[in-house]
Amino acid sequence: MKQRKIGIFMFLLMTIATVAIKTYFAYYVDLSLGVKGIVQNLILLMNPYSLVAFILSTLLFFKGKKAFWFVFTGGFLLTFLLYANVVYFRFFSDFITFSTLNQVSNVESMSGALWSSFEWYDFVYFIDTIIYLFLLLFKRDLFSTKSFKKKYVPVLMGVSVALFFLNLAFAESDRPELLTRTFDHKYLVKYLGPFNFTVYDGVKTIQNNQQKALASEDDFSKLRSYTKTKYAAPNKATFGIAKEKNVIKIHLESFQTFLINKKINGEEVTPFLNSLSKGDKDFTYFDNFFHQTGQGKTSDSELTMDNSIYGLPQGSAFSLKGDNTYQSLPAILHQQQGYTTSVMHGDYKTFWNRDQVYKHFGVDKFYDATYYDMSEKNLENLGLKDKEFFKESIPYLKAQKEPFYSHLITLTNHYPFTVSKEDATIASPNTGNPTVDGYIQTARYLDESLKQLFTDLKKEGLYKDSVIIIYGDHYGISENHNKAMAKLLGEEITPTKFMDLQRTGLWIKAPGLQGSVNHTYGGQVDVVPTILHLLGIDSKPYVLFGTDLFSKQHNDTIAFRNGDFITPTIKAINGAYYNNKTNQMITDEATKKKAEAIKRHVEKELEMSDSLLNGDLFRFEKDSKAFTKVNPSKYEYKNGKVSKSN
Repeated sequence: MKQRKIGIFMFLLMTIATVAIKTYFAYYVDLSLGVKGIVQNLILLMNPYSLVAFILSTLLFFKGKKAFWFVFTGGFLLTFLLYANVVYFRFFSDFITFSTLNQVSNVESMSGALWSSFEWYDFVYFIDTIIYLFLLLFKRDLFSTKSFKKKYVPVLMGVSVALFFLNLAFAESDRPELLTRTFDHKYLVKYLGPFNFTVYDGVKTIQNNQQKALASEDDFSKLRSYTKTKYAAPNKATFGIAKEKNVIKIHLESFQTFLINKKINGEEVTPFLNSLSKGDKDFTYFDNFFHQTGQGKTSDSELTMDNSIYGLPQGSAFSLKGDNTYQSLPAILHQQQGYTTSVMHGDYKTFWNRDQVYKHFGVDKFYDATYYDMSEKNLENLGLKDKEFFKESIPYLKAQKEPFYSHLITLTNHYPFTVSKEDATIASPNTGNPTVDGYIQTARYLDESLKQLFTDLKKEGLYKDSVIIIYGDHYGISENHNKAMAKLLGEEITPTKFMDLQRTGLWIKAPGLQGSVNHTYGGQVDVVPTILHLLGIDSKPYVLFGTDLFSKQHNDTIAFRNGDFITPTIKAINGAYYNNKTNQMITDEATKKKAEAIKRHVEKELEMSDSLLNGDLFRFEKDSKAFTKVNPSKYEYKNGKVSKSN
C-alpha cells in the first residue's frame, strides 16, 4: 500500500495548530491575564491564529522541500518569541517590546535573576520543534515535494486578515478603544495575542519615535497649562522648615509595606522600619504611598522620584530618552539653594544608562561600583551587599560640600532574593515558593542594613540636621506568586488585594517636622513638590504631575502606569470599579460616572507625560526664570578606586 505523504499545506496547518496550542498553554499556565467570562475566553481561543497563519501562509510561495524548511523556521521563530515573552513575564510581569530590546545591556548584570525564571516544564514549548526537525532531517520520504498552488496563497492570507478583524471586533466589543486608549500590555495580549501585540508595539514604537520630530512649542505650552492646573499651594506649617538642610534619600529596592509589622513565626520581619512607622519618633510615615512604575521598574522609580513625571508605557525612559532635556530635582536644588548633588549605588554606572541620564538630571557626582570594594565576599545577587554599601558610603557623604542632596540606592533585596546563610537572620516562612521565602529573608537583611546606616549617620553627625527620605521603589513580588502570597498573608490575593500590595511606603524626617502616621494617599510623582516645599522652594514654576503631600490641596488620585488608579474611595482595575473600603464592585450609576471621569483624567495625565518624554518638550522651555536648562557636557563621572573584581 502506497504511503500517504504530508503535503506542504498539511504541514502548514500542523505548525499553526501546534503554535496555537503552545500559546494556550502559556495563557493558562504562565501568563496572568485576568481572563473573565465566556467572551474573553473565546477571544483567547481565537487570537493566536491570525498573524501566525498570515506569516506562515506567505511561505507557501516557496517550492519543494524549501517550503517545508521555511514553514518550520517560521514556526520556530514564533515559538521563540512566545517563549521569550513567557520568561520575560515571569520576571517582569510584562511583555517584551521593541523598547525593551534597547535594554539588553542590562541582561548580563541580571543573568542570575533571569536563570531563576526558567521552569522544569519549559521543554513543552519546544516538543513540536524537536519532532518536526527530526522528521525533516531523517524522515524526508514522509513529505511530498508537490508545491502549493500559488493562486490560493492570497486567499489564505485574506482569510488570516479577516480573522484578525473578527478578533478585533470581538475585542472592541468587550474593551472599547482597545488600540487607542489602552496602556496595559496585558489587555492587549489578552485581546490580540502575543504575536499581534508585537506588531502593534512596533507600530507604536515608530509613532513614538516620530513624536520628537513633530513636537512643537505649542505642545509644551499645552503641557505647562495642564500642570499649572494641578498646582497645590504649600502648607504654611511645613513650607521652608528644612531650608538648605542636607537631603539624604534612601531607595529601598523592591520593598512593599505588607512587610511592616509582619511577623514570621512570631518574629518581626522589619523591626527597625517598624519602629520608624509608629509616628512617635522623628519620621512621618505615609502608609498609603504607592509606586507608579512600568517596565523600567527601578529606573522608572528614579525618573519619577526626581522629576514628578511618569515612566513610559514601553521600556525604560532611562534607556530610550537618556539624552532628553529634564527639569530635575537635583538641578533645581543646585540652582535655587546651591546644593551639591550625588547618587550612590553598588552597581556599575552603565546599568540602566545611568551614567548618561544623571548628566541630564544635573547630578554632580555618581559613586558607582568602582568606588566600592567589589570583592567576592561583599557581593550578593546583582551586586554589592547593602550593609557594605552603606558602610562605605558614609565617607562619601561626609566629604560632600553642604548643603548636599544624596540619593542612595540599595540592591540586595532584588529578585530572585538570594541571601547567604550568614546573612539570613530570620527563618524562611516555608511557603514552598523560593521567591516569596527569599523575599522575607532579604527584606530582613535590608532592614538591618538601614539600622546600621542610621547608627553611622548619627555617629558622624549627619542625622539630626538632615532631611531623610526613605521609599520603596516598586513591588518585589509579582502576581505570578499569588498562591504563595496567599499562604503567607492568610488571605486570597484578589485583584483588589494585589492593588493594595502596591504600597511601597514613604518615610520623611525633617528638622522641625513632627513625626506621625499620615494616611494621605500619594504616589511617587508627589515626592518632588513635597521636598521642594519642605526646603522652601515653591513648586509653581515647574512642570510637575504630582502635588505636595502636606498641602491641603493635594490631589489624592494615584495613577498607575497601566491606566488603573486608586483614590481613598475607588479602585479602578482592568476596566472595573470597586469600593476601596469594601472591595465590592461599584454598581450605582452616580459613583460609576465619578469613577469614569477620574479614569479619563488619569488617561489624559499619562498621555501628557508621554508627550513630554517622547517629544522631549523641555527643550522648548525659553522664558523660565526659575530654571536654567542643564548642560550635560559639564558633567563627567570618572571611575573611583579600581574594583578588585576587575
